[in-house]
Amino acid sequence: MAQLEAIYHVPKRAIISNGKVHWESRISANPIIGLPQIFWDNGHPWPEANHWAYDKVLSDGVKLATIQSLMAHLHKYACWLEKTTLDWRHFPTRKSERVLVLYRGALIEARNAGDISPSTATARMRSVIQFYRHCATYNFIHRETPKWADRTVVISYFDSAGFERTLSRITSDISIPNRSTSNFKLEDGLLPITSSHMTELLQFTSKNTSEELHLMLTIGFFVGARISTITSLRIENLENALPDSNIAKIWNIAIGPGTGVDTKFDVSGHLLIPDFLLEELKRYAYSSRRLMREQRANSGNKSLLFLTRFGNSYSTPSGLSGSAIAREMTDLRRKSLAAELVFMKKFHFHQTRATYGTWLMTIALGKIGQKSAIEFVRQAMLHKHEATTMRYITFLELTKAKIEMGNAFTDAFGGLSTRFGNNDNG
Repeated sequence: MAQLEAIYHVPKRAIISNGKVHWESRISANPIIGLPQIFWDNGHPWPEANHWAYDKVLSDGVKLATIQSLMAHLHKYACWLEKTTLDWRHFPTRKSERVLVLYRGALIEARNAGDISPSTATARMRSVIQFYRHCATYNFIHRETPKWADRTVVISYFDSAGFERTLSRITSDISIPNRSTSNFKLEDGLLPITSSHMTELLQFTSKNTSEELHLMLTIGFFVGARISTITSLRIENLENALPDSNIAKIWNIAIGPGTGVDTKFDVSGHLLIPDFLLEELKRYAYSSRRLMREQRANSGNKSLLFLTRFGNSYSTPSGLSGSAIAREMTDLRRKSLAAELVFMKKFHFHQTRATYGTWLMTIALGKIGQKSAIEFVRQAMLHKHEATTMRYITFLELTKAKIEMGNAFTDAFGGLSTRFGNNDNG
């Protein structure tokens, strides 16, 4: 099976001296930590794919995390190629036999079977198409190879001044539209889990998984943070937490640009963290278990709250299973299913966020008006667009969800009405 590995790359340049080629480090270029690279099952690299990743790194404005995500999708494609024994350059005249058409069919089949979400199917196909466009640009494959048929789509929109504008974009006939199933879902096509399932899961992880994974899941359920935010939390972020001026027993942790904590779209804001959880995280931060991991970490990682046993970040890709958190989640599903926790069959970490958002919106609607509730939840979950927050309102209305709140969660936000007052009926 193909492997996805993260390497430490030192940029070099070729120097010809005495008729021989020598490689020298480029003083002006910084080393690349965590450059994703794909290797086939026989141990040989996939040069064209790895060149794509390196070319992306050299492009201004492309984050390493984005490149790692793209390569993770391409790695799935590489695994499928080896499983089917197809060559990635197989483009015969008959369209139905072309490798990309066959892969598109496999993704749609997996999506329809519920093995992957609609957004994942779309993202994987989009990443593969981007890779092939790169290969055509650099003549790794002939530009006239019958890969797909491009077409131009014109999109109309209104700018901030109210004028109608048009935007042209190129799409292909093998792309996969992000079409969800008929059931309404929340962020990233996922649904919340029930209070009883959350309790059952956390009780299981407290005894059967690493302390790190258990704490990360707890943060997800009680704070609603994304996994990229959780894995980039640092000790100083906990120490700099400030008590919320309106809600008792709630602390604010600043995240986003300038804080060292990653957020989607680089949105700035605060995590609302219950004091019982903050105390638990501080206890762990200075525990002998974590301090031993800190000793193995490089200078850039030492202050990270969560470190692997090798002192690495949990978000750094390494090996076949991707990042450390991805491997632990895979092990968690296997162990929990063996323990007959059936609801864990298709559980994803991001469902902790969907669960938190649903619960928080339910509590907010019960204590303050709808307008204030939407703004409160939007800030708490760092949504860039209010439309994302509105999905939680729509979800509650469509499903008539009556989710039983855990006492600790409800009590933590019991003073929420003091933030906006009780006179907002909007």
